[in-house]
Amino acid sequence: MLMLLSGAATAQPSSTAASPEVRRVELLAEPSEAMPPTEVQISPRVSTTFEFDAALDPAKVVLEGEKRFSLVDLGRSTLRLVPSEQVLPGERLRLTVLFQDGSVPRGAAFVLVTHPARAERLIEVWRQPRTAESYQQEAMAARAETQQCHEENARLRVEHEGPGGIAGLLATGIIKEEGVDAKFLLVNKELHQHPGNAARTLRAWSYRAPARVAISVEFENLDAANPWSAEGASLVSRTGASLKILTVWQKAPITRAPRGRVVVEAEATPDAARGTYTLKLWGPGGLRAITLSGVTFP
Repeated sequence: MLMLLSGAATAQPSSTAASPEVRRVELLAEPSEAMPPTEVQISPRVSTTFEFDAALDPAKVVLEGEKRFSLVDLGRSTLRLVPSEQVLPGERLRLTVLFQDGSVPRGAAFVLVTHPARAERLIEVWRQPRTAESYQQEAMAARAETQQCHEENARLRVEHEGPGGIAGLLATGIIKEEGVDAKFLLVNKELHQHPGNAARTLRAWSYRAPARVAISVEFENLDAANPWSAEGASLVSRTGASLKILTVWQKAPITRAPRGRVVVEAEATPDAARGTYTLKLWGPGGLRAITLSGVTFP
């Protein structure tokens, strides 16, 4: 486990970077018929809000599969959507809107793409030329994202330039002299599997270091014809707070025999590590998801 926390050669960086807080979409006055609709990621039980710079025609807002959304809140120039658990990962639902004033462009079309954990929270849709303030906000967000990438690269360099093994963990401060605390999680008692999971959970352990946590889960893939591999993961607390995923590690895709293991590592303060979390794992494209609730750390 210590080797995995240090970043073994087969470990891969997590692909679960959070979506930007605000996404801005500019509509063309004369859109081409060949131009595909804008894709927007949504996630079950997570709110996605569209803000338009013109009033909508409420009779001309059409949402495919509307009955499977737990909330559809249409305002004068806003639309807030909260998908229910009935909206499945990988599903693509069409949303079309028309504006009241009849000016061009008369409307807009979107494709809502369901993902187990990633959702775009706020979409600003501009029909008129954007203001200078809007561009300034976008530039500030881009600079913040660049700074985050620089900090992440610096962290990776520090971890990989030092010694390996336990010495490396101590040298980088990932663990202290007291080592790593471990806990065995009782499947179906403490750790609960959700119906429709792509693989069956057999055993699980959680770990806590001074500023990191990890969970190691052993799975059995019940679909031998389709090996299962993890593309990404999320750890979300009961209050909706997400931990920053550092690594999703898997030695090889999981077939029915032998069984396989997935290790997820995340940043967490000692206070955050005391909470209860839901672990979500998903395969390529957000499909074949696995959800485990009741995750706790030592």
